[in-house]
Amino acid sequence: MATINYIIKVEDAKMAQIKKALETANIKVISIIDIYKSGEEQTKKEL
Repeated sequence: MATINYIIKVEDAKMAQIKKALETANIKVISIIDIYKSGEEQTKKEL
């Protein structure tokens, strides 16, 4: 099976909430990477 990368922008959501919502829709989540937060310093985190 191929791996597909997407970029999404959200407001007022945590990575765990995004992962749960995707998995509830039967979408397998391999990783979520926080690459930018407006109004805060740039971060790189992986869940």
